[in-house]
Amino acid sequence: MRVLALESRRAAELSKLISTYGGEPVVAPSMREVPLESNTEALAFAKKLFAREFDAVIFLTGVGSRALLAVVETAHKREDYVAALQRVKVVARGPKPVAALREIGITPALVVPEPNTWRELLRALDESSNSPAGIRLRGARVAVQEYGVSNPELIAGLNERGAHVTRVPVYQWALPEDLAPLRAAVRALADGKIDVVLFTTGVQAVHLFQVAAEMNLEEAVRSGLQRALVAAIGPTTSEELLRRGITRDLEPSHPKMGFLVKEAAERAAALVQWKRERKTSA
Repeated sequence: MRVLALESRRAAELSKLISTYGGEPVVAPSMREVPLESNTEALAFAKKLFAREFDAVIFLTGVGSRALLAVVETAHKREDYVAALQRVKVVARGPKPVAALREIGITPALVVPEPNTWRELLRALDESSNSPAGIRLRGARVAVQEYGVSNPELIAGLNERGAHVTRVPVYQWALPEDLAPLRAAVRALADGKIDVVLFTTGVQAVHLFQVAAEMNLEEAVRSGLQRALVAAIGPTTSEELLRRGITRDLEPSHPKMGFLVKEAAERAAALVQWKRERKTSA
C-alpha cells in the first residue's frame, strides 16, 4: 500500500517504519517550526503575570510550555517566573504540559482528563468551579498558551463562561520552503493513488488543505481521503480533520509513531476495502 506521511522533523524515521511494515512510503513534509517574528505576546504575558494581572494560566502543550519558558528567560529570571506561576491557578491539558511544568517545580491546580480535548478542558473547569478552592471563570483573567493553531472553540467557551481571555501564541508553523513534495502528495491524493494517510498533528491537515486549495484540488483531496485509511494521533488532530469533513478511521492505542504505523498496517487492508466498497455503493 502507498502510505502518505506528512511528518517533517521525523520524516526519515517514519518512512523507515512504513517500509518495515511492508508499505510504500510517500513522504511529504508539510510544516516547519519557526519562531514568531517577535516575542511580544509572550513577553507581554510575562509582564502581566509578574504584575499579578492573571488569575489562571492554561497550558495546552508541553512543547509550548517549554517554549514559553525559553522566551520569558530572555528577559526575566526563571525563579521569578516560577514564583509568579505559583501565585495563580495553573491548568494543564493532559500529561505533556504536566511534565513540562513539573520540570520547573509547578504542580497544576487542575489537570484535564483524557482524551484532553477542549471539551474535557471546559468540563473540568466547570466541575472545578463547584469546589470551594476551585477555579471560577466568571470575571477571571485567564491566559491561554496556544500551540501553533488557535482553538476557537476553547476561546469561545471561556468567553461564554465570563472569563477575560488573553491568547499567548508562543510558536507558529509555516509551510516548508520546498513545497514540491507536498504538491505531489496533493496530486496523488486527488488521483486516488494513496491508500493510507498518517497525521501526527492537526497542523498537517491545515497545510495539506491549504496547498490543495491553492491548486484548486481541495474537493478532490477530500474525496481521496475518504477513499483512504486515515490514521491520526491525538484528539486535536482528529478535530482538525473533522472541521474539514474527514473522519479519522484509526487512532493508535498509544500516541506514538511506532504504534501508529503498526496498527495502521494491521488494519489497513480491511478498512481500505470497506471504505472503497461503501463509497462505490453510495
